[in-house]
Amino acid sequence: MIHHLRAAGVSLIVDARGTGVPAVLHWGSDLGDLGPAALDALAAASVPAVPPSSIDVPLRLSLVPTLGEGWSGRPGVQAFRDPAGADGAAAARALQALHLELVPGSVRGSGATDAAGGALAFELADPEASVAVATRLELTPEGVLRVRHRVSNRGGSPLGVGRLAVVLPVPARATELLDFSGLWSHERRPIRRALEHGVHARESRHGRGGHDDAFLLVAGVPGLGFRHGEAWAVHAAWSGDTDAWAERSPLGPATLGAGELLAPGEVSLGPGEAYETPWTVAAYSHAGLDGLSDRLHAWVRSWSTIAGRPRPVVLNTWEAVYFDQSLEKLEPLIAAAERVGVERFVLDDGWFHGRRDDRRALGDWSVDAAVWPDGLGPLIDRVRAAGMEFGLWVEPEMVSADSDLARAHPDWVLGRPADPEWRHQRVLDLTAPGAADHVFGRLDALLGEYDIAFLKWDHNRDLLGGSSHAQAHAVYALIDRLRAAHPGVEIESCASGGARIDLGILERTDRVWPSDTNDPLERQGIHRWTSLVVPPEYLGAHLGAARAHTTGRRSELSFRLATALFGSAGIEWNLARASDADLDAVARWAAEYRRLRALLHSGRVVRADAADPAQNVQGVVASDRRHAVFSVAMLGTAHAAMPPAVRLPGLDPDATYEVRVLDLGHVRTVQDANPPWFDGRSVRLPGRVLGEVGLPMPLLAPENAIVLELVAG
Repeated sequence: MIHHLRAAGVSLIVDARGTGVPAVLHWGSDLGDLGPAALDALAAASVPAVPPSSIDVPLRLSLVPTLGEGWSGRPGVQAFRDPAGADGAAAARALQALHLELVPGSVRGSGATDAAGGALAFELADPEASVAVATRLELTPEGVLRVRHRVSNRGGSPLGVGRLAVVLPVPARATELLDFSGLWSHERRPIRRALEHGVHARESRHGRGGHDDAFLLVAGVPGLGFRHGEAWAVHAAWSGDTDAWAERSPLGPATLGAGELLAPGEVSLGPGEAYETPWTVAAYSHAGLDGLSDRLHAWVRSWSTIAGRPRPVVLNTWEAVYFDQSLEKLEPLIAAAERVGVERFVLDDGWFHGRRDDRRALGDWSVDAAVWPDGLGPLIDRVRAAGMEFGLWVEPEMVSADSDLARAHPDWVLGRPADPEWRHQRVLDLTAPGAADHVFGRLDALLGEYDIAFLKWDHNRDLLGGSSHAQAHAVYALIDRLRAAHPGVEIESCASGGARIDLGILERTDRVWPSDTNDPLERQGIHRWTSLVVPPEYLGAHLGAARAHTTGRRSELSFRLATALFGSAGIEWNLARASDADLDAVARWAAEYRRLRALLHSGRVVRADAADPAQNVQGVVASDRRHAVFSVAMLGTAHAAMPPAVRLPGLDPDATYEVRVLDLGHVRTVQDANPPWFDGRSVRLPGRVLGEVGLPMPLLAPENAIVLELVAG
């Protein structure tokens, strides 16, 4: 039977006829309500010619491609056995070129067209190799495609799994690739290149995504932009090692692939055992990169744990005081936080036993009596009296060699003693007997004793040893267990900034920290690209000091405020040392954030393909398109003396909008001769004009931004 799933402008057509492995005939733009005859005709027309010097039958790229089908590209599954094992040399040889066939009666899913999405599942088997593979595809109502596999050992000897990944076809017109790399405090840097013959592979062996995580691998038509062009994208929703690739075969087919990256011997299945992959999340767009965000954001919001819960204004103490903690030192900061309207006060690293610097005490999760002689109670009472929630920093997956925990349990420290440390710390092996129970016990005790509403959960180094597969599963289990015991406590995923941001960890957390830098110039790009996948309400965005602690760059207060507005807003600056004028500006900004956050955290994220590459134009438009907020930022020197008008996308073309500039402090311009509408602080124009003609901007100096609010009426 041919299965056609449809949702939100997307069609997925899968040919599950006969005994072969099902194949995707089409994944892309909606083809409408095709009847059985049309689907049969499509399948017949999709059979390719037999090229010279090739297999003697038409190549059929299946959902689990293998050498046994004639596919010489990257396979969907690789497994191996010891030829001397119970299954013998024949079974070992059979694994080299698996011949999977559809198990009769195993296909589950509607064969009729379904405009609301749906699911399709089937089972495959190779009796000679004693291997079975089960596959599940889901097309969500938002048009997001999810795929996962499960491999089972039907033999009498261990089965080693080398790869089990999702492989999806993309059309020949998808000739451009976009993915990402980066560094600490400079995450999510886009890389664009052509998709040519061969494999473009991105493998992460960090035990987390890493600062250089590919994040989202996109294949698109030439000239793909934010607002135009077709795009197909894959993301491995997994917080351990991952593999993502694009491949164009000289035989013709082009594919995107993604999944967990397995180390040799990491997954060995005994007789009757099975391994199930993480989900690979895929999305198609006919309207550029913003179209991918439209689908992914709507899908995340459909299951989000924070839906309908306002994202509070946060103050984190790290860049304000670092390790210099005491109630006396923090009192002025609490008072300043209360003055500007902070809603959640987070005590960062340095509160626990023996932690005076970053070289000791990780793992000793008890309050340091030398710093907090009466425990954290007096601090929390003061924070709560100021009308704020209290949050706490922890790093449960790590341990210092110089710690009571490491001395008591050296067997819980991952790796060998001679292995290099990273940021003066080691990894706590959560798969070791008793280790995860110990960590849960300490965190459970803290959350039971104190009124803690939020945990900033950090992860400050790569694994560099052990099993990423086993450790990631153990971390998930620990977070799930803690959330079940304390369902009201929110968790932020931080990994020395943005080194673990994926849709696997997002299912278990309420906020992510995109980067350790609060430099607004860096954050403009980091937010722009991270928000391709992650909705802005999850993205921690903090107002830092005038001189950024990570780069040393100085920034205008208005630029810092404008940048931090578009996310889960917060502050990481010693407000106790700020001037009254700056505190007043921060208070106005916090009030504007609270007024606008319902829009910022539910609307459609839009980005303009700006004519000037130094210009970053992005915004959020309400679902009814009656209200919008845009940021126009100059990241460098303008390319022309008179910059082009800025087009504001995503608006209702038939509505008339009042456009006004939010008061976020002084904005530095090259000169004072601004457009009349800017000096008048507002203008009324139709959405069609704003989207097509655009609006002349003031001559913003580099590293400055203005925020515009648009209201229809």
